[in-house]
Amino acid sequence: MNGRIGISLGDPAGIGPEVTLKALAVELSGDAAASYLLIGDAPTCQRLNQQLALGLTLSPFTAGSTSRICLLDPGASLPETSAPESPAAARAAVAWLREAAQRCLRGELAAMVTAPVNKHAVVRAGIPFIGQTELLSEMAGTARTAMMLLGQDSGGRWLRVALVTTHLALRRVPDAITPAKLGLALDLAAQSCRDLGLSRARLAVCGLNPHAGEGGEFGREEAEVILPAITAARQRGLEAVGPLPADTVFHQALRGNFEVVVAMYHDQGLGPLKTVAFDTGVNWTLGLPFIRTSPDHGTAYDIAGRGVANPSSMIAALCLARQLVARRASLTRTPMTNDE
Repeated sequence: MNGRIGISLGDPAGIGPEVTLKALAVELSGDAAASYLLIGDAPTCQRLNQQLALGLTLSPFTAGSTSRICLLDPGASLPETSAPESPAAARAAVAWLREAAQRCLRGELAAMVTAPVNKHAVVRAGIPFIGQTELLSEMAGTARTAMMLLGQDSGGRWLRVALVTTHLALRRVPDAITPAKLGLALDLAAQSCRDLGLSRARLAVCGLNPHAGEGGEFGREEAEVILPAITAARQRGLEAVGPLPADTVFHQALRGNFEVVVAMYHDQGLGPLKTVAFDTGVNWTLGLPFIRTSPDHGTAYDIAGRGVANPSSMIAALCLARQLVARRASLTRTPMTNDE
């Protein structure tokens, strides 16, 4: 397994290339020893590097290269300037994403970090697309994935949130919550704690309804779906608790009572997470056969090209990818025998 981390640069009309280069400038100024492969438009990267006066050495990628930052331009056709929601930019972003994933699947990269794309632009460009997570899951041949968002507040307190459902209309959420889907989220949340090297994996499971259903007064999902899934998880040896009212459980988790909160739907989990770590939140796809993280923000077309984009979330995504790569390497390293 190559130890290099790939970064797909996302929509070139957005802030992805900018925050990536800014984040790498921070990375190389510190003690981190990772190497990176940027997958995207070479002229865009070189222009930004010069405009932002970052002083990065962006070496063309060649097999066996030892340069800290290599640049691979797969040659997707791009105009000199890509407009927001441009079909050409959207097609290029997806091509770069696929390139990074294929290299991860072949073992050529240790992990991938994905800069943001614009889903609407991708669909308008004629590409069937739900999201980057779904595309990567399809390429990896697995449906057993879940989204985790994690970040820390100014005091260094972590909040980790795993989602049972993601991008769904709210009226569709109750039917989408099944014992199997919740069980998968619980299993992957527990595994994430092991991947992070945490000493425990205490999982707080949110109810769907206010006050976790109020004993059935506000709905039957807690009693008929969520509680049985929690009971089954506990029988598998997981430290799962709930269903708990979502209006208090995130406070408990932030105080250190739980390692992960398992939320039933997108805004239930991500509202609290973004309140705690708006600039430093990271999206981590659980269940893929390779490590994938991404910053927790979009393309931000409104500030793209102005040099003012905050790279904090990309820095955090790179840091998590490095941490997971190092942890995985330490677990797979074969101990030496007395004869060696």
